[in-house]
Amino acid sequence: MSDDHDSSVATIDQLVDALIDREGDYVANPADRGGATRFGITEAVARVHGYGGTMAALPRGEAAAIYRRLYWLRPGYDAIATRAPLIAAEMFDTGANMGPAVATTFLQRSLTALNRNGRDYPDLVPDGRSGPRTLAALDAFLALRGATGEIVLLRALDALQGERYLRLAERRPANEAFLYGWLANRIGNK
Repeated sequence: MSDDHDSSVATIDQLVDALIDREGDYVANPADRGGATRFGITEAVARVHGYGGTMAALPRGEAAAIYRRLYWLRPGYDAIATRAPLIAAEMFDTGANMGPAVATTFLQRSLTALNRNGRDYPDLVPDGRSGPRTLAALDAFLALRGATGEIVLLRALDALQGERYLRLAERRPANEAFLYGWLANRIGNK
């Protein structure tokens, strides 16, 4: 994070620690399509990262490394953090829960809806990748709207995330078991 932000801005290590604490230890809920998890890391993700042990024994440090690599660096949220640390924290949390492409699509959709019909910056194609066009749109939005804009953008991201959770519960009744926790721990609570 850049030095121009105050010290209350969380570092990636703090974001990872907070996320792991929220996710908890080993869970094997039969209603969860993701299967067994430890610290919120699914077995499929752990295997792709190269972990070969049992999920119940996944080390916290390994989970932290997975979060940093797959949910912070790979989707480019470190570049967003230099511009808008609150947005980057939201993107990280949403990406860890829904996938980085979904989180980035939420950002792209929000930025496009907030560009005053293209007067402030061009519309974005919601492709789920935070590349140069997405960063340029974020820069233009923040230059125009400033710190207040970051809060408004954060609210738009939370709204999209909350709507998706409700839709998941409506489409698959087994997800209702998770809805309360998703809304309590993921929306406006980072």
